[in-house]
Amino acid sequence: MAEKPVLHYFNGRGRMESIRWLLAAAGVEFVEKYIETREQYEQLLKDGILMFGQVPLVEMDGMKLTQTKAILSYLAGKYNLYGNDQKERLFIDMYVDGTSDLLSLGLMYIFLEDSVKEKQKEKIKESATNRYFPVFEKVLKGQHFLVGNKFSWADVQLMEAILMTEEFHGDILSCFPNLQDYKERIKQIPTIAKFLQPGSPRKPFPDEKYLKTVKTVLKL
Repeated sequence: MAEKPVLHYFNGRGRMESIRWLLAAAGVEFVEKYIETREQYEQLLKDGILMFGQVPLVEMDGMKLTQTKAILSYLAGKYNLYGNDQKERLFIDMYVDGTSDLLSLGLMYIFLEDSVKEKQKEKIKESATNRYFPVFEKVLKGQHFLVGNKFSWADVQLMEAILMTEEFHGDILSCFPNLQDYKERIKQIPTIAKFLQPGSPRKPFPDEKYLKTVKTVLKL
């Protein structure tokens, strides 16, 4: 039996969360080693296993993988979540890039000053409702999944993005009936349903403890 992937990151969402989502969607169990001190991070740097001095870091298949998008692409290909041909992979990449941009707005929220957080929440709403969700609403008309009518990395990340935006604006899908139906379908996929259950590796909305840890470790 192959060893479980080992994820090195903070005990929080950040740039590792999409990796957790994709592994979970593929039904792959993994181990997490949380970075909690500056010393742990410096040891990774000293060992020379962080290619550009950054986490996430995933150890699997005898390799030490860095750079979030490269890790996600590898996982999608390995676990048959990356389309059937080059054209499908192209569309998956385009959809993933879009949802990544939306997710990044939520990712940075915890790091902002309180005085600008409301403005960021409105930016998330405006971006989701005017730029990103209309695209997916149109694509999903008459089909169950985004690409090739088959569950893929693009679906995993869109689901992550939908749930993230709903944390800021609970009625964000009110004008997108196709996305509402899509969300319910994706929630029924066994691996996704399991990941959404309490006690799963899915991380909660970032809190002050997470913020303090990241700032301390990275000297922000």
